Amino acid sequence: MSKVLGILLSLLITLSCNNIKQEEEVEIIEIIEYKEIINDNYELNKPVRNANAVLVLFGGFPEQPKDIKREFQIQEIAKKNNIAVLYMNYNQKLWINKSDKAHLEELLKLIFDDNKLPTDNIYIGGFSSGGNVTLLLSNYLKSISSSIQPKGVFIIDSPVDLLELYRLAKRNIARNFSKLSIHEANWLIKLFENEFENSENGIKKYEEFSPYTAETKNIQNLLSLKGLKIRFYSEPDTIWWEEKRKNKPTDLNAFWIEKLTIILKSKFSHSSVEYIPTKNRGYRSNGERHPHSWSIVDKKDLVEWMIKK
Repeated sequence: MSKVLGILLSLLITLSCNNIKQEEEVEIIEIIEYKEIINDNYELNKPVRNANAVLVLFGGFPEQPKDIKREFQIQEIAKKNNIAVLYMNYNQKLWINKSDKAHLEELLKLIFDDNKLPTDNIYIGGFSSGGNVTLLLSNYLKSISSSIQPKGVFIIDSPVDLLELYRLAKRNIARNFSKLSIHEANWLIKLFENEFENSENGIKKYEEFSPYTAETKNIQNLLSLKGLKIRFYSEPDTIWWEEKRKNKPTDLNAFWIEKLTIILKSKFSHSSVEYIPTKNRGYRSNGERHPHSWSIVDKKDLVEWMIKK
């Protein structure tokens, strides 16, 4: 009998120890506390304690931080990985000049200093025109050895070739198909002709401000990005664009992004530049199907790319 009691007692002790271990495992789960900071220039979601990384986001025309948050719901994944997300209230820019770049650099330094954000693991990304801002600003930051040094950049379906965007606007006027396309085309033509000397023949102006000019294979505004991790996202849904806008495959942002990728791969490390074409991921937050959307990005995969050594 005493032998049986001994075995039972041993089992009880073993089970008790296992329960204690399980309870201890539950107790050590860390809950990361976040705080939200909102002002006129930006909105910031950051860990109360030190962040592992900072993700800086630029919206497209005319997105404010609240719009980026709605269309690109990355906060929960960022929280799980102790990443601060900085939503810039800087939009309505298809390109940025030297004074714009200097202003943004000073603004970012102020934001990082005021909020005690780490500067050793920064990623910058942007949607549509915000992608152009991302590329031009990041190139500037690297070229001047700023304290704000991105480790990686990504763009989402951005019009990287401004000259081709101007020519597309001309074609959309001639097609006279979509009211949205015609309205945008008229605005673009006026903008470019006012800024770039009334003609596509002023190609030097396009080369000065565009991330990329395919006609001359010009990438002078991206050369300082060498050594960074670079991702280009687009969803080349040719059927959707044909039905909705009468656009051809060569009219799409995706076409010029892919051409740019090929050039950068030949100039930079082949493995550091990625082109990621997606399929049937483009939907707006209201459920509307649109390949030109933040949603084409796999957010979990993006964060894994950020934290990968």
